[in-house]
Amino acid sequence: QVQLVESGGGLVQAGGSLRLSCADSGGTFRNYAMGWFRQAPGKERDIVAAITWSGGSTSYADAVKGRFTISRDNAKNTVYLQMNSLKPEDTAVYYCAARRGYNLYLGRTDYNYWGQGTQVTVSS
Repeated sequence: QVQLVESGGGLVQAGGSLRLSCADSGGTFRNYAMGWFRQAPGKERDIVAAITWSGGSTSYADAVKGRFTISRDNAKNTVYLQMNSLKPEDTAVYYCAARRGYNLYLGRTDYNYWGQGTQVTVSS
């Protein structure tokens, strides 16, 4: 059973950086494709980045390309989201998600397991 716990959120000034982590305590992490989503108040939960089970392929939303990097360490059962050059519009609750599979998955409904979310606030 996958159990995801995010950490690393916080308050940062525009232009700053944060690294989010998502750890799985369930033990079968390497069998799962992973994604990071975000949800701002009054908005839908949207994909930010996705990564295959091996880490060999990644995909990013246009709004974060060139600024965010998704990566994973299967030995540590952890997926990361490095966020650089943060903007106020990046403010949201960030969620990691998991599903079994060997492809990249970009839809919210593609994922079976979700973390509790971590708040990221970017001040101007």
